[in-house]
Amino acid sequence: MQIRKENIKQRLLKESDEKRMNIREMIEAQEERLSDFAAKSKKACRERGEEPCLYRTAFQQDRDRILHSKAFRRLKHKTQVYISPGDHYRTRMTHSLEVSQICRTIARALNLNEDLTEAIALGHDVGHTPFGHAGEQAIARITGHFEHNEQSLRILDHLEKEGQGLNLTAEVRDGILNHTGDEAPKTLEGAIVKTGDRMAYLCHDFDDGMRAGVIGVADLPYEVRAILGERHSDMITAMVTDMIASSTGIGTIRQSDKIREAMDLFRNFMFERVYLTSEIMVEREKAAHVISGLYERLMKNPHYLPTEYLNWQEKWGLEKVVVDYIAGLTDLYAITLYEKWYVPSVGLELKG
Repeated sequence: MQIRKENIKQRLLKESDEKRMNIREMIEAQEERLSDFAAKSKKACRERGEEPCLYRTAFQQDRDRILHSKAFRRLKHKTQVYISPGDHYRTRMTHSLEVSQICRTIARALNLNEDLTEAIALGHDVGHTPFGHAGEQAIARITGHFEHNEQSLRILDHLEKEGQGLNLTAEVRDGILNHTGDEAPKTLEGAIVKTGDRMAYLCHDFDDGMRAGVIGVADLPYEVRAILGERHSDMITAMVTDMIASSTGIGTIRQSDKIREAMDLFRNFMFERVYLTSEIMVEREKAAHVISGLYERLMKNPHYLPTEYLNWQEKWGLEKVVVDYIAGLTDLYAITLYEKWYVPSVGLELKG
């Protein structure tokens, strides 16, 4: 009798284990209801094989790995447009979260893979340097080539997890790499992020520009106000609605000519009145000076690098690991290091 009870208990435990193991498979089965154009997590592949999760699909795992990465956490202290602007301005982290929300809305409406879209959106900017594009351009001038999308992939592939990388799926890696530049992403989910990123930064940088007193609604070109609206939330709604309507059922991500032309006009306005204004450019020049100073000091004194970067030097070379280190710094830490290495301490008595 006792043996029979134990056998029943073992069978019930086994059946319970099998049900738990089927949770991921159930989600994968539900994905078959997605559009024929959607990427399916069951077909996702990784460079290094690994045991699948019992509860999450491959794309859900990728999203979680990015969200819990050190590189993503550092984005909360990295510049979007305004350097050290205050609490209510966008940072790279808030930008990434806003891109994720916009793109998930579009993906859901088009019956595409929301988890893949979210993973790409959260990871697309983790390679940004301190001080945003000012830092990116400074490193590019020094080394001859630097692109934040390539650095995002390098961080996630090689630097995270003490140099092991996150072993992300090919679909997520492709979307992150090709969210900017001439190459088109291979998935529609990646294509959503490519345009959704621009939607987010134009509208939210406009909102921050008004908060900073740099621009106002009246400064917007008439065509932009007439087509997209005057509030950043109305602008996002207009762009998202248009993309959904233009892309439904056709196997590609599109915008209407009217919205695309309005966005181009909006973008030109933002460069002229915000991104390239004399006030912003002065701060960008200061940021570039900090980046150049850190690079020079570390190339001459590599022992200042953390131990893990010194260990990587033999594999990748000194310049590469110096760039990896600088690119990973937050704005404040980069400034602190620069002051430590280049600015004399106040109040010290000089002897002799």
